[in-house]
Amino acid sequence: MRFAGLSKTMMRLMLVLGIMTHTAAFGFEIEDQKLYAATNETSVLRIISTTDIDAFEPIILAYQSENPGISVDYTIASSTELMSAIYVEGAVFDLAISSAMDLQTKLANDGFARSYVSAPTAALPDWAKWRDQVFAFTQEPAVLVISERFFGDDDVPRNRQELIELLRNRPEQLRGRVGTYDVRVSGAAYLFATQDSRNSESYWRLTEVMGSLDARLYCCSSDMIRDVASGELAFAYNVLGSYAESQKHATSGFRIIEMDDFLSVMLRTAVIPTSAENITAAEAMVDFLATLNARPALNNLSGLPPIDEVALRSNNALRPIRLGPELLVFLDRLKRDAFLRSWTDAIQQ
Repeated sequence: MRFAGLSKTMMRLMLVLGIMTHTAAFGFEIEDQKLYAATNETSVLRIISTTDIDAFEPIILAYQSENPGISVDYTIASSTELMSAIYVEGAVFDLAISSAMDLQTKLANDGFARSYVSAPTAALPDWAKWRDQVFAFTQEPAVLVISERFFGDDDVPRNRQELIELLRNRPEQLRGRVGTYDVRVSGAAYLFATQDSRNSESYWRLTEVMGSLDARLYCCSSDMIRDVASGELAFAYNVLGSYAESQKHATSGFRIIEMDDFLSVMLRTAVIPTSAENITAAEAMVDFLATLNARPALNNLSGLPPIDEVALRSNNALRPIRLGPELLVFLDRLKRDAFLRSWTDAIQQ
């Protein structure tokens, strides 16, 4: 009897350990978290986001001023961890905000997003929303950030072909001083890379030349901007322009170059997951984000450029990445694996 009892105890322990191991294996990684408590709280809006706190905090505070009583629990995770939280674990969040448009589209396509229609969302351009489930609220180009210590006024590359020629002509000066995203770890980086490969044949030549000069790979735009500003890097390719603009006020030593052959424009988007509990507060935030173009002072504080059709029409180089099922092509496992193999071979020569 004592032996049988011990066996049952051990079995329970093994079951508990198995559950703990399973949970740990699928637990998504949080980068940062902050609670914005309302004075007289009536409800809590739980947001999971890839957007830095410094950029999104002004938006949260402005939202709370129009929606008193709503506390905002803001969690930051990478785009892949955000996807894991919603898609794999069914984590309870009322709003998911991400720079990875393809992953947000997959959430909606696979039944993980709620539909919502309102006057503000109806006013968004057709290219800035999809199926009334994915809503864009910014348009952010990928830019070249260059070091003022390295570049003079006459040798700044203005397009990808000029950048390739620069790399080929000055290899010893640029070896180890070129930065770009590691597309294997960043969802936004993977999105930019796949779109660049569609827009121009020069993308793969550029990647190969950067790889031959021991390009340094980064997870985040802010880290690349920091190293360019310090002079550690001569330039960084495909940096988020919004982050570069926001750091210009606090950091000197770098310039932002918008390439004149084409600029891939990422749309930061919001999705209301099917796991949402505070749906009313989430819909109010979607409406708030959809009207950022009417809040210029707030845009300056956040550094996030709102949806602006006039700006797109005035610059032919701007190529907004379109929301829709086309974004799912490179999420196919075989296509993704093939793309990452080609990219790794090119960048790690």
